[in-house]
Order: sequence, then C-alpha cells, then structure tokens
Amino acid sequence: MNIFRGILTLGHLVILALLAGTYLNAYIAPQTLVWVNLLSLLFPVLVILHFLLCFVWIVLRQKKAVFFLLCSILFYNPIKRWINFTEESAEKPNLKIVTMNIKGGSMGREAINEYLANTQADIIFGQECGSEFQIPGYSYKTTDYPIVALNSKTEIINQGKITMTGNGNSFFADVKFNGKIIRVINLYLNPFSFEKQKVKPAEDLEKNQTKIKYVLHRLLPVFKIHQQEIAEIRRAVESSPYPVILAGDFNAVPNSYEYYTLGKGLTDAFMKAGKGSGTSFHDYKFPLRIDYIFTSPEIKAVSYKVDRSVHLSDHFPVLAEFNIK
Repeated sequence: MNIFRGILTLGHLVILALLAGTYLNAYIAPQTLVWVNLLSLLFPVLVILHFLLCFVWIVLRQKKAVFFLLCSILFYNPIKRWINFTEESAEKPNLKIVTMNIKGGSMGREAINEYLANTQADIIFGQECGSEFQIPGYSYKTTDYPIVALNSKTEIINQGKITMTGNGNSFFADVKFNGKIIRVINLYLNPFSFEKQKVKPAEDLEKNQTKIKYVLHRLLPVFKIHQQEIAEIRRAVESSPYPVILAGDFNAVPNSYEYYTLGKGLTDAFMKAGKGSGTSFHDYKFPLRIDYIFTSPEIKAVSYKVDRSVHLSDHFPVLAEFNIK
C-alpha cells in the first residue's frame, strides 16, 4: 500500500510539474525549445488528472490532499482561460463583435451569411473566407486579403496587410466608431492541416504510435512558423496609434506561446466576461479553444458567448459586446 501511495505521489508531482511548465510558454519561444508548447495542448488532460488524484487523496484521508488542493491555486488563471464564470457587468455595451471561421462556407454559405447578419454585430471578423465574404447590410468590407475578411457597419478609413510567413493571413483596419478610431486586426495563424483519419485513435497500439508521430510531425514545425507570424502581428499592435481589437482563429490553445505573446498588454475578453467553457473548435472530441478576442484595456468586455447552437462550420461563432467610452 505504501509503495502504491508513493507511486501516486510521484505521479501527482510530475503532473504538477508539467502544469507549471505551461507558464514557461510566456518566456520560451518555440524556436528555442519547441517541446514546451506541447504542454499547452495537454493542459486540460493534466488538470483533470490533477483533480482526480486530489479526490483519491481525500478518499484515502491523506493529509497531502490539502497540499495538492492548495497547489491548484497556482493554476487558477490558466484554468479560467478554458472555463470561466463571471458576474453580469453593470456596463452598457455600445459595440458588438462576432468572429467566425466559416470553413470556406462549405456547410452553407447562405445560412452563414444569414446567421451573421442576424447577430446585428457592428463588426464581423471572418476566417477561411475571401472576397466573397459579403454580409448583407454591411456598407464597409475588406476584399483584398485571402483567407481573412471584415464586414463593418462603420467606416474603414485605413487598412493594410500584415506580412505573414506561413500559410496564415492577417490584416489591420482602422475603423471609425463612436467618434473615435479603433484598430481591428483580423488574424488566421498558420493551420496544422491534420488529416482527420490520421489523428483518430485506433485500437491497435502500433497504429496509435504512428498517429502520434504524425501529429508531432505536424505540430512542431507549425509552432515555429507561428513564432514568426506572431512577431509581425505584434508589430502591428505595438505601432498602433489607436486602441486595438485583435480577433480571429489563432490555431493555438490557452496557455500556449501564441496566447501569451499575442495577448501581451491586451485583455482576453473571455477572461473578463466569459461564462462556461470557451471551447470554440468542435471537429474533434478533445476540447479546443482557438478563437479569441483580445482588446486594449480601454475597450471593456461586457459579455462574451460561444454560440454552440450554430453548426455551420467546424468552429462555433464567438460573440462579444464591449463598452467604449
């Protein structure tokens, strides 16, 4: 029994060390040590294992349960980036935003356009779309960028492509709103482009090992490409003379290098106003939050919703309301 408890204790300490390792993504870039970024993908599994083991220690009436439960405090914010519960804001929203990866409209472009028009959002961000991304009722649109596009009810006074290294795309648009100018950045980081059959678990152990190798072969090079893309996007954020809204498909999960670096100096709207799970990609059973809205501090999030009632893409649309003084 003592040997069993010793193995469990060692395993639990290893899990805590791996969870703590996700913090390193704020400081270590993929081109320096690419393996660290893998921990962000494992984070939900590691958290579940941590709390299951905490429950085991409680059942066994071990004092170490208190220690391990107290360690959970270290991961309060990282967990909130996946699952969050906030109180209703007293602020009145005056700006509504929707961001959605529409998967090229392959699941029904007319239905997508109708849904997005009915949201009555002031600004609509689209990814995996193109010049045909034209939502009825929106006077101002971008048409010059493959993969990403914007529809706005208010005037776009300036726009420009953000040079991207990989197969992603991004641009900025300076939009007039409420007597002010806001810089909105629509981004789509380089995708991993998994073949679904090659990542689906199999009963055969040897086949699963092959699948793991395939996944790593796709993940690790793309992490390094993301680092280069992010450097270009950060320049557009930091050089902006206006408050910034950064939104889109990051192709990265919370607590990753991408999340920490892109969100530097900005506020994650889900952390401020989200309720429940932030999971936005549903093509796999594994929970993945990869669609985000970040804002400058003066743009305050009032509400945030992942609309899981909509199955028009492999991504759920993300809707958020803000107050801009």
